[in-house]
Amino acid sequence: MRLIDLSSPVDAEFWEPDPVTHEVLSAAEGARHMASEMKEHFGLDFPLDTLPGGEFLTMDTLTLTTHTGTHVDAPSHYGTASYGRARHIDEMPLDWFCRPGIVVDVRDAGTGTIGADRLKEEFGRLGRTPDPLDIVLLHTGASAYVGTPRYFTEFAGLDGPAVHYLLDLGVRVIGTDAFSLDAPFTYVIDQYRRTQDPAVLWPAHFAGRDREYCQIERLANLDALPSPYGFQVTCFPVKVARAGAGWTRAVATLDD
Repeated sequence: MRLIDLSSPVDAEFWEPDPVTHEVLSAAEGARHMASEMKEHFGLDFPLDTLPGGEFLTMDTLTLTTHTGTHVDAPSHYGTASYGRARHIDEMPLDWFCRPGIVVDVRDAGTGTIGADRLKEEFGRLGRTPDPLDIVLLHTGASAYVGTPRYFTEFAGLDGPAVHYLLDLGVRVIGTDAFSLDAPFTYVIDQYRRTQDPAVLWPAHFAGRDREYCQIERLANLDALPSPYGFQVTCFPVKVARAGAGWTRAVATLDD
């Protein structure tokens, strides 16, 4: 069995619209912190030289959104649903997130939106249409820019009919190596200014108000997959209670 990591990292040194802070408590600082806690809660003066090298344990404290790094968006992220209560990430069925995958190569699409016809064309080229509950992964090429401002402004996303087309096939998890399953924010706003049509405003996300599905955003290494299908995707989201998204370590599994 071969494993391919499809995840981008959480890195406080990356450029992010919502910057990540990462504070590290060293092993020596951890010892002093533990001794302070022992004194406060148990009245015990704990000599640091009791510990090997005067060290205890390190600790990392991060401040970030659930949309940093590779993550899964829950239906509740999209807003009020027309079909009933939209579920949070901790309520989603696990079997959605361990399924066969199929990659759609749209690296030539540039910056903008991709319609259903382009997806059908690609599936025709592959000679395969996704089965129900297959995980569809968009290979936009955007992961080459991860950590830089370009990552947030240069990629292609799906329009509303494209999302509904995949949902009609029974797909319930759609992934992308880009920052968003929608086109970049700057592109969306320019389209709205030009057309004054509300339908151009984040159609991929807002499709989730009418039908239940999840997105995996900020994938990576899709070009490391040896073929566009014939592999399993595992992308269980972290069980964050009542949250609209959860981080995931997405991995492709292939038979050797």
